[in-house]
This record gives sequence, C-alpha cells and structure tokens, in this order.
Amino acid sequence: MAKVYNENESNSINIIGIGTKITGDVNSNGDIRVDGSLVGKLITKGKVVIGETGKVKGEINCKNSDVEGSIEGKITISELLSLKARARIQGDIIAAKLAIEPGCQFTGNCDMNATAPANEETAQTDKAEKQPLPAK
Repeated sequence: MAKVYNENESNSINIIGIGTKITGDVNSNGDIRVDGSLVGKLITKGKVVIGETGKVKGEINCKNSDVEGSIEGKITISELLSLKARARIQGDIIAAKLAIEPGCQFTGNCDMNATAPANEETAQTDKAEKQPLPAK
C-alpha cells in the first residue's frame, strides 16, 4: 500500500549549492543544506546544515542544525545546535542544546532557557526566585 504524504510531512532534502546566491525567505518542511549564500529568513521543520562554504545573513529557525560556515543573524533551534570548529557566528542563539567544537568563533548572546512559563502562576514563581534577597 502506498504511503500518502501529508502537506506538513516531508523527507525532502533541499540544497543551496556552491556559487548559488539566494535573496529572500526560504520555508520548508524538509532538511536544507546551504553551501552557497542566502540573505533572508530560513525556516524549516527539519535540519539545517551550513557547509564550510555556506553563508547565511538573516534568521534561521529549525529543529536541528550543524554549522561549519558563517551565519550573521539570529538562530533559533528547538533541539540541538552543533557548531563545528570552522563555524563563524555573529548573532544571538536560542537553542535547547548547544555543542561547540574548539576553534569556533561566536559573537553574541546564547539563551538555552527559552521555554515560556506554562502559566501566569509559574511566571510569578520564576520571577520571585530571581529577586535578590532583602538586606537585613
């Protein structure tokens, strides 16, 4: 029996090859590999691989990512971001897990606690825990 593919489900692999330059936003449900150049947003439900020659100037939002090339912009990863030794990152990172190899260059802020509180009561508790203790 043949499998019926849902519009939200895809196992496709998309490649932006060496020498290819794209200006604009890229949206996909599958994996994306960038060996060329992209200026704009890159949004996918899959994995993003930025190869050694890959350059992205703009936002990246995906599930997992391996980076060897350069990124200038905000990176939001729902699971694991792996920065290889040759990676060059200039921008903020929001990720659940982060792996950085020696030699990687990263300039920016990293937030690994990006989950929003489940409700207002939790938010108040979190806020109270971060308050300094009163002086005696």
